[in-house]
Amino acid sequence: MKKLMALLMTVVMAFSVVGALADVDAANIVESPEFDVMTLGNYKYGEDYESLYEKVGKDITIADVHEDEETGFGYITVDGEEKLLGLDFLTMAMVYNTTPAGDYETEDDVYAAWWRLYITRWNYLLPEVPLYSNEYYDLYNAQIKGVQEYPTNPFWSPASALIDWSSEKADDSFILGNTTELSGQFRYATFGKSSPAASDNDVEGLTTGLETVSTTKEGGFEWNSTVVDSHEEKLNEDGSLTYTIKIKDDLKFSDGSPVTAKDYLAFSMAMDSPVGTEASGRELNAQTVVGWKGAYQKYTGPDSAEGTKYFAGLHLIDDYTFSVTIEADYANYFYKISYGGFSANYAAAWLGEGVEIKDDGEGCYLSDEFYAKDADGKYIQAAKIRKLCTDTSAENYAAYPWSGPYYVESFDNSDATATLKKNEYFKGNYEGAQPKIGTVIYKKIVSATQMTAFTSGELDVIAGITGGADTDEALKTADESEGKYVYTHYSRAGYGKLGFRADYGPAQFASVRQAIALCMDRAQFAKDFTGGYGGVVDGPYYTGSWMYKAAVEQGMLLDSYATSADAAIDVLEADGWVYNADGTDYTGEGVRYKAIPADKINENDKNYKSVDGAYKTEEVNGVYLMPLVINWYGTADNPFTDLLQTGLKANENVAKAGMVVYNTIGDFGPMLDELYQAAVYGFYAGSPMYCAFNFATGFNSAAYDYAFNMTIDPAMYDDYSQYYIKDYADICWLK
Repeated sequence: MKKLMALLMTVVMAFSVVGALADVDAANIVESPEFDVMTLGNYKYGEDYESLYEKVGKDITIADVHEDEETGFGYITVDGEEKLLGLDFLTMAMVYNTTPAGDYETEDDVYAAWWRLYITRWNYLLPEVPLYSNEYYDLYNAQIKGVQEYPTNPFWSPASALIDWSSEKADDSFILGNTTELSGQFRYATFGKSSPAASDNDVEGLTTGLETVSTTKEGGFEWNSTVVDSHEEKLNEDGSLTYTIKIKDDLKFSDGSPVTAKDYLAFSMAMDSPVGTEASGRELNAQTVVGWKGAYQKYTGPDSAEGTKYFAGLHLIDDYTFSVTIEADYANYFYKISYGGFSANYAAAWLGEGVEIKDDGEGCYLSDEFYAKDADGKYIQAAKIRKLCTDTSAENYAAYPWSGPYYVESFDNSDATATLKKNEYFKGNYEGAQPKIGTVIYKKIVSATQMTAFTSGELDVIAGITGGADTDEALKTADESEGKYVYTHYSRAGYGKLGFRADYGPAQFASVRQAIALCMDRAQFAKDFTGGYGGVVDGPYYTGSWMYKAAVEQGMLLDSYATSADAAIDVLEADGWVYNADGTDYTGEGVRYKAIPADKINENDKNYKSVDGAYKTEEVNGVYLMPLVINWYGTADNPFTDLLQTGLKANENVAKAGMVVYNTIGDFGPMLDELYQAAVYGFYAGSPMYCAFNFATGFNSAAYDYAFNMTIDPAMYDDYSQYYIKDYADICWLK
């Protein structure tokens, strides 16, 4: 709490002067830094204000940053003025400003420094409260060998890890499953969707491979030396970046046919075109590649009035060599190696028989046959792509070969079970590992009956077991099996959380979010919820990640928000939660109120009230008094929601701090609509009510990238916001 209280000292001093006044009025309101954020709706972005990163960020290096030893916050000097770095600035700099400078010798060192500053700032603003981080256990049939030598982790699921395993079962099989329904859409799991089912995604990963850039077991990216013969990186005069990639000449598809450079370009050229858009009903976003937006993406065929057939950012150099050029705006991206990532997809499957990829020097283009239309003016190839992606017949799966360690033999629609066979021609993954298990069966499972299915031999693994009772059962099953079953375990890269709509109601004030954390015993909550198989973290990170370890080595210190009602009260009082509903001084009983000037508050906050209407924002002496009431929405049939009834709602520290928590329990879709304050799922009624929600989040992507997710730009805010938070430190006033 030392850091937190030091930051609030100046506000506390201001409060000590005005706190003795009997009635609230505009002259004695304790200013909150969030007041500036609340007024942004009255101003125009780009004219009256912009983000600090937009103004100066692209020219800043890590050497320009100086840190406050007490708080760990980062600052830069702009026009002679010291500027605190906010969440938007730090998340952008973290992935776009990683050129080595000062004492930081590598891009990784710089990234870790920005990441540390971001986590420190996040830990102070606390846009969500982490409440538990599980241990996960995977329970296996002991006839599956190699699981302990080559275990899973948050970045490496059983579907990825099984390439290192073998089966001693009589039929040389491995049966795994997922609670999500398989659709049979395995060539391209995201086809026509905003996000794929986890099960379909797993099968796609098993059957599509020979990628040029691989995601590693450790959650990083690296060039796949099994596939790539050589690669070159060139920064061009216009600031764009070109990767030239030569693949090896001995790669083969599952039918033994050769893999060439065209097989790495075909999928992108097909799906990034209007033909692909018509096929899937969704426009892919290849805006990082030169020549896509406004050019290739708009070319509709030989008679097109817009765009060009040339995809200027893609070049076919020879049978085994191609290049991709990235727009200058993305050339400094920390994870830019991922732009060089292409997988082998049989060209004729996506382009159609007889369609050629050509390159006369201006970029790749497709022969005119690709754009042929039927009598109704629809693309003929669009229908073929749709069939390729959605037809679940064995004939369709066999129509074209596969490039991964396995190929799809069949899919049973009646029980949603996919049967995959080993690809004998697969050269290996990025470590050179080749599949050993002959048959992989992937099926839909039901959580309630999966243990019975496992012990009866219908499954060979139950992955991601967590929670006290379930983990106890799994360990007991293994320990009493006389060697028939084994298990592995790893820490979760993510956590269950109390999230906030951090631009609405009391939760928009950092002091309130901090007070909630201080009132809760997070360590005990985690112990109770996980049954002792888990703990709690103090920010959005995975302790096993490389950047966390590097940041700790650099000296990162975070506030753990040790349980203390007195500390919560101090934080609230320092931020002006010092009134009763009538504007008189709060004396320690009932609900606290905060005074907000009339020129700062918006209509939603003027109308803020408890779910039952017992408490509401009141107008007194020309100012508005907001009640310290948290309207929390929890999902039904959820043990996490159940535990929050005592851990949060009925928590005596919450009452002692002058706060009241109301909750509503319902389904996940309506909860998300309340979070989004929009009828995405058709449930939002049009008036905001809730500012707190419980759900979970994960950090198991190889790219830890929140660029644009903390934006204060209203043009991007609704679509990109991660927590609906606008950090006041990111505001740069222009007038």
